[in-house]
Amino acid sequence: MASDNTGALSGKLVVLFGGAGYFGAHVAQELLARGARLRIACRHPERAFKLKPLANLGQIQLVRADIVQTDRLPALVAGADAVVNLVGAFTGDLDLLHVKAPAALAAAASAAGVGAFVHVSANGADPASPVDYARTKAEGEAAVLAAFPAATILRPSILFSADDNFVNMFAGLIATFPVLPVFGPTARLQPVFVDDAAEALTNALADPARHGGKTYELVGPEVLTMLELNQRIANAEGRSRIFVELPDAVSGVIAAIPGTPISRDQWLLLKAGNVSAGLPGLAALGVTTARPLGLFLDRWLVRFRKHGRFGDKRELAG
Repeated sequence: MASDNTGALSGKLVVLFGGAGYFGAHVAQELLARGARLRIACRHPERAFKLKPLANLGQIQLVRADIVQTDRLPALVAGADAVVNLVGAFTGDLDLLHVKAPAALAAAASAAGVGAFVHVSANGADPASPVDYARTKAEGEAAVLAAFPAATILRPSILFSADDNFVNMFAGLIATFPVLPVFGPTARLQPVFVDDAAEALTNALADPARHGGKTYELVGPEVLTMLELNQRIANAEGRSRIFVELPDAVSGVIAAIPGTPISRDQWLLLKAGNVSAGLPGLAALGVTTARPLGLFLDRWLVRFRKHGRFGDKRELAG
């Protein structure tokens, strides 16, 4: 926690919408460590039970709620010092989930006199995008700022950690199959360590006078192509694999077929890449030593090696 405002959130009530999700759980841990009181509002509060041992008595409250039930939002933000919206999805009514509901939440927070509002968008948000996810994320940013002009907008890239669904998905596939196709092998990614992103978000909450009304991108310190990512995961597992680089034309056809590993929208997002757009980033939010993926891979992927902790990565045993 490299911030001059480490104690600024102590005793403050922070409402986390979507706080039981992957990113939300890491944000919650950072906030609890800084002494904040949490009200986690989500559809499945039982998924946040794992956070209870990290909190002091009365420091955490779990509430069953759905952000699209906008009539409930004023009661959920009542008495809050800060509000964070972490809700997002790739399917469903994205105009409601990414635009209308966040705007209603921001309006409720403004009416309640909330001092800080952080809205988590996505790197690559673009109002002109043909992909509904990217388009609605951009429209949601504008809608939130219209309702709460001092809101902070964060655009995270792909988040990684030992418990993610990104690196671990590829690690499982590479451990299982000797030959694997690579969609968008030259697509460029700039993944960010989830705890660096959580620290940045918490720093924004702690100093709304400095960060309010601004948009930041949360990207990691290194750029990788999809092929490089797969190769590095295979190396960390100690496995020799054949990667088949799929041409864009083939990838596009596969993505258009229902039930395939990648959807059309996911393919279009991957093809566009996920790297810095030149906005202020982690350093501007007080995270000056962002950690790269390479710092962790060898340690995290031990369990995917042929003989686990008893294997020798140098053997490159399949």
